[in-house]
Amino acid sequence: MKPILKTILIVAIFSIAMGYMESVIVVYLRCLYYPTGFKFPMKTIDHGNGVAEFWRELATLVMLYTVGYLAGKNKPERFAFFIFSFAIWDIFYYVFLKALINWPDSLLTWDILFLIPLPWIGPVLATCIVSLSMIVIAMLIIYFNELGNDAKMLKRERLLIIIGCFVIIGSFVKDYIQNLNHNHDMRIWTPLSQNQLFADFMTFVPVSYSWWLFGIGEAFIVAEGLLYFSRQKRKFMLKMAKIAA
Repeated sequence: MKPILKTILIVAIFSIAMGYMESVIVVYLRCLYYPTGFKFPMKTIDHGNGVAEFWRELATLVMLYTVGYLAGKNKPERFAFFIFSFAIWDIFYYVFLKALINWPDSLLTWDILFLIPLPWIGPVLATCIVSLSMIVIAMLIIYFNELGNDAKMLKRERLLIIIGCFVIIGSFVKDYIQNLNHNHDMRIWTPLSQNQLFADFMTFVPVSYSWWLFGIGEAFIVAEGLLYFSRQKRKFMLKMAKIAA
């Protein structure tokens, strides 16, 4: 097996194990707070446990970034392995939840996706699409890096992916922000506040997701992937032509 394939396999195994660990933690939390099954509106979590959950999510990001940093040989490859690890972890988190507690009911089931910096809410399908996009981009970077190309993204490519990410995140936090606007006495929860986690979600039940906004963000990411692939392929072909000459 080629060294890079072995590295990809090891990172994937680590990320799948992380996905299982994450799903088991959520199973415990749901046994405590949702003994009859998870559903909106959210139940409040006392401040201490909320702070612990916030820092646990941040620690998860640190762990995924660390394995990406150790796996990659240079900056582009480290970034690629980080987003690859994140994507595999996210997908298998839902795979294991389905295996353990038969949830979600479908890919359109709503979930609380993340807490940093604000609560993210959306259908499971949306986060799976993002994860698949991350895997494709990661594989493109690793592939061209292994071919000997300078696998760095150009500024315009980085800009496209940053815009796409912010738009998609906006689609996830949009409902939370709107809910705050409708409840003027509520404040954004932070680890420094004394509020219970999800106190501002006690009456909120999501109805419709902004797929149009998500689609715009995903279009930016797809455009970046196509531009990156086209440029890297052209660069490799020119290098091969020079060698042949």
